[in-house]
This record gives sequence, C-alpha cells and structure tokens, in this order.
Amino acid sequence: MPFVVDASVAASWLLPDEIDAVANEAYVRLSTDHALVPSLWWFEMRNLFIASERRGRLNAEKTTEALKLLAGLPIVIDQDVDEASLLDLARRYGLTVYDAAYLELAQRSNVPLASLDRALANAARAERVPILGNSRPNTC
Repeated sequence: MPFVVDASVAASWLLPDEIDAVANEAYVRLSTDHALVPSLWWFEMRNLFIASERRGRLNAEKTTEALKLLAGLPIVIDQDVDEASLLDLARRYGLTVYDAAYLELAQRSNVPLASLDRALANAARAERVPILGNSRPNTC
C-alpha cells in the first residue's frame, strides 16, 4: 500500500545526522511500495538542501547526490488538492498549509502518513489517518 511521506522523513534519509527509526521504516518500505507527496515537496526538499549547504551540513556535490537519490526513489508527486479540506485541516489543528497538504493528501488517498513532525502526526491521529511506524514522532 502506498503512503504519504513528508519532507522531515525524506530529510532523515539524506542528512547524516538525522537518523530516525520511522524514517528508516519508510525507506525500507519503498522497496515494495511507492510514496506520495504533495507538489510542494519538490520545493521543500531543494530548500532543505540549500539551507543545509548554508549551515555547512552539505556541500553542492552532496546536494546533487541527494537529488539523484531522490529521483531514483518510487515517489509520486500528486498535483491535486482539495482546497476546502486543506484549509479546514490547517485551521482546525493550527498547522501550516504546507503541513496540512501532507495530511490532506494522506486523507484523500486513504493511505498512512510518515512524518517526524509531532503536530502533524497528532493531527493525523485526530483525523484517524494511520501513522507509519505508529511511534512517537520527533518534535520538529
């Protein structure tokens, strides 16, 4: 079964000091399933890499390698969105619209969510969206 993966999980795959059991489980799951992401994920990941370069965590070569790795993974970018649901989720749970986009996609697709963001995971639980790993997420 596919699942939605957010940027916090993908960051854990690619940044050497961001190891997490839920992220590892999601990565292993990619060998048999595909992941879904909202269209903003493409921008979020590139911003994450540039910010990591600026902080000295990565260099341009490592960013290029990370982007190649991501491109080879079975991750499908979903271009659709239910705007009313997205805004409702953001308002109801105090989420950013960016975080609510992951929850809206998981809810609309009826698939689990993989996230290390506590507020997003708590909102997913409240909406009865399954959480991959069902473990306590980090505080992002």
